[in-house]
Amino acid sequence: MPIDRMVDLSSRQLRRFPLHVCSFRELVKLYLSDNNLHQLPPELEQLQNLQILALDFNNFKALPLVVCTLKQLCILYLGNNKLCDLPQELSLLQNLKTLWVESNCLSHLPEVVCELSLLKTLHAGSNVLHTLPAGLRCLQELRTIWLSGNLLADFPPVLLHMPFLEVIDVDRNAIRSFPSLAHLPGLKLVIYDHNPCRNAPKVAKGVRRVGRWAEETPEPRKRSELGREEETDSKEPPLPPDKQPQPC
Repeated sequence: MPIDRMVDLSSRQLRRFPLHVCSFRELVKLYLSDNNLHQLPPELEQLQNLQILALDFNNFKALPLVVCTLKQLCILYLGNNKLCDLPQELSLLQNLKTLWVESNCLSHLPEVVCELSLLKTLHAGSNVLHTLPAGLRCLQELRTIWLSGNLLADFPPVLLHMPFLEVIDVDRNAIRSFPSLAHLPGLKLVIYDHNPCRNAPKVAKGVRRVGRWAEETPEPRKRSELGREEETDSKEPPLPPDKQPQPC
């Protein structure tokens, strides 16, 4: 048993999970990132003290159900796999506070995510999301949501009903118009760059914005209101081309 109760098997080109790891019953952290894994053995269930599990940068097309038996998990890294959905059994992980599912093949955010009542951070960027489920508003502990590099054509309405959110990232989507976010008392940062938007989102005083017209208060001035000199000086440089998420 490692003294620090951690095993790091990242970048070992593993195709099979080494079963001897399951004998470390007091293990707290297990890193399996950047391998060639596509399944996990049922013996993994023996690691009931596991709090951090990293499965990112592998070849999982479905989340192995044995992961959902690890009820002490607080942080789960699933990014850069080939996941198109998440199992309903994920709802058993009621201690989960951070979930990374970025760079997968999710065309929708699975409803089961809305049942993770202690979730504080959700990374779902670089998928093919078009919208978010209304049930997301039930996550009253959620403080940070990362949605960059998806296919959102509209700002997700459910986020307007989540007053405790502190960070919203919708960079690199297809949002053309932003509603006011000034009513969200917990908001500290909104990132909306690289969208074909016609306006910047209104925010309360002290909230940082990252995107076009971010320094304007509260809205970009209409071009008709600008003098010729101001119009020339205020031209925005062209945005770099969007990196659209690749469908599976």
